[in-house]
Parts: sequence; structure tokens; C-alpha cells
Amino acid sequence: MVVVNGIDLHIAECGDGPLVVLLHGFPEAWHSWRHQIPALAAAGYHVVAPDLRGYGRSAAPERIEEFTIFDLVGDVIGLVDVLGYGEVIVMGHDWGAAVAWGSALLRPDLVRAVVGLSVPPNSSLLPIRRLELPPIEQYRRDRGDYFYMVMFQEPGMAEQFLGVDVDAGLRATFVSASTRAQVGTDLTDDAEITDGAFALPDWLPADDFARYVETFTDNGFRGPLNWYRNIDRNWRLLAPWDGATIDQPSLYVVGEYDNVHEFFEVPKTLDELRSVAPGARDLVVIPDCSHWTQQEQPEAVTSALLAFLSGVEQEITINKEKS
Repeated sequence: MVVVNGIDLHIAECGDGPLVVLLHGFPEAWHSWRHQIPALAAAGYHVVAPDLRGYGRSAAPERIEEFTIFDLVGDVIGLVDVLGYGEVIVMGHDWGAAVAWGSALLRPDLVRAVVGLSVPPNSSLLPIRRLELPPIEQYRRDRGDYFYMVMFQEPGMAEQFLGVDVDAGLRATFVSASTRAQVGTDLTDDAEITDGAFALPDWLPADDFARYVETFTDNGFRGPLNWYRNIDRNWRLLAPWDGATIDQPSLYVVGEYDNVHEFFEVPKTLDELRSVAPGARDLVVIPDCSHWTQQEQPEAVTSALLAFLSGVEQEITINKEKS
């Protein structure tokens, strides 16, 4: 446990060397990086994966306004300081990707490289190419009141719905965004129903799933849902960065069948990615993979991360030799 920006954050850490911070998504926890933590540590990095603000054993402030992108990025930067480092490589998945890209955008002096999984550098979660309307207003107009991000806006309602049966709610979430469900296979074929519940996908063993159930049973969904309740507020707060670019070395990784392709303008080419992130080194599409990228295809994702890190270190060495 560490104290960052006046709140307690729970972290998992492993290894020694340059700092790499791994940021999870919704509805997950630090445990979503269980496959990558030892591999990155073995490659010579000090790897730190926090339960982010509102999640797991970390604190969940009471006010909705304490979950803005500034607060979330502030936790990353504060964590770097608490750990005694002057620079960091930030990697994130889903909402964690938005915070990783945001950390690079807002603190280019501290973030020396960035990786985003699933969520691209410009999205409704980090709108640095502003749309005419605030994102939730636009989603309500285009997708209706039953789109999940719209439904999450009303405090209390989503908490009650998701908290009635945490096991069932998490099963449905993980299964519905898993690979075969995204490629047109009937959901009941993708995950066999046993005793009235979806069977877990192969990539999520029962013991690992139980950790998620325990986390959200103990702590509820209020904190994580408050991230969504700041989407329009973030749109306003980031107005000064409209049109800005993320210039550090970066990598974008997305699953072939990730449902973010429906929600966000996912770049299809490296040139498209570089229009927002000129420092992008690669755009990696993971075959036979949907939204739960680093858990579904851990070996492919870990390989991409290690290749990116190796390239970044080589560039740093070359630049030092030139200077």
C-alpha cells in the first residue's frame, strides 16, 4: 500500500530496473496483468501494477468529481514520485489505456514511452480531437439510452444492477466481449450455460475469475462507474489540448475482434495512428483476440511489449552515443 495524492493505492510490483507502470481496465484489477508482470520483470524492469482509484484494495473517494482524467493521471504521476523515479513507461488496457495515453499527453517530461491496449490514443475516454457534442450526449443521440456508457451515468442504478449477482454480472461481461462472441457465434455456443450461468472462457481460469468476484463483492462498483460519469467532464477539461499530439515512442495493440471497433475510431494503419501519436512505432493487431487483450492472448501481447521496450532502449542508447 502506498499513499498517492492523499489516497491509498494498492500496488503489485516485481523486478528491478527502469519503471514500467501497468494500468488495468473495467471491470478488472491489477491481476489482469498477471501474465506480463513476471515477463517484463525478467527483462530487467521494475514493474508496478496498481489497483486504480476506486478499484480493489485502493481507496474510492466519495465524490464523483474526484475521478476525472486529471485525478487518474495524477495518481500515475504521484505513484512515480512516491517510488522515487524521474521517468516512467506507462502501459494500459481499456480505461487504463486512456489514462496511459493521457499521462503521456499531460506529462511528456516524465513519461518516456507509452503503450495502449484496446483503446486508441484519441477516443471518447480521452477526446483530444473534439467532437461537436460531449461524448455521452452524442452516444445518447446515436445509440440511445440503453447504450452501456449512457446507462452508467445515473448514480446508484448501475451499481445496483451489477451488484445483485457479482458472479453472474462479471461472467456475462467477460463472455460477451470474448472472441467467439464477437465474430458472430451465438453467445450460448461461445460459453456453455451450466447451472444457469455462462461457463468461463478458456483464457479465464476459475481461480483467476474468483479473484475478480472477490474484488467487486468486497468493494462494489461505485468507484469504477464514477470513471464513466466523468466522460463529459473530461471532454470539457481537455479542451486546451484539442488537436495536441502524443510524441513519445508509443505502441498501439488491439484485438482482431475487439468490440472497441464499434465504439471508437480505431486507427486502421500506422499512418492513421501517427496523426494523433507521431511517435508511434507500431500498430499491432492480435489475431483471434477480442477485448481482454493481455489475458486472452498473453504470449502474443507480451512478445509485442518486449519488442517495443527493446526498440525504445536501443533508440535511447543510439541517441546517447550520438550526443
